Amino acid sequence: MSSEPPGFELPLRLFMGFRVIIDQLHAELARQGHPDLRPMHGFVMQAVGPHGTTAVELGRTLGVTKQAAGKTIDTLERLGYVERSTDPTDSRRKTVNLTAHGVDALTKSATIFDDLRRTWADTLGEHRLSALEHDLRTMTPPDFFRLDIPGWFGTL
Repeated sequence: MSSEPPGFELPLRLFMGFRVIIDQLHAELARQGHPDLRPMHGFVMQAVGPHGTTAVELGRTLGVTKQAAGKTIDTLERLGYVERSTDPTDSRRKTVNLTAHGVDALTKSATIFDDLRRTWADTLGEHRLSALEHDLRTMTPPDFFRLDIPGWFGTL
């Protein structure tokens, strides 16, 4: 019998590591004033970005339909993270922009991610964590900051 773990364990462990970090992030975000944010909201707010976007562009970036993007925009607007407005250069075009509350959530997320990384470094050792990150960079494409994960998972 082989002492190697089965091949399916690797993607599940990688995903579980992602899940642990994201769950910890959202628990801390809730403590810091953002209890209604969900994991997919982060992808959406990153895709909206500092200059805003439209529902069509958002759907394309996320890999989902305009309607799915619109539903999520509705939710984030109701929660106060984004706002819709008319594009000053084209009155037919509606843009979506982050509110101060949305920017605050993203700013806090960045700080929390740094804190979580430090926790992993404290547990595993900085050298081992750096090696893990290096190895993941070796095995994954350079354009790691893809926002189409919601569409890839078939959710949103």
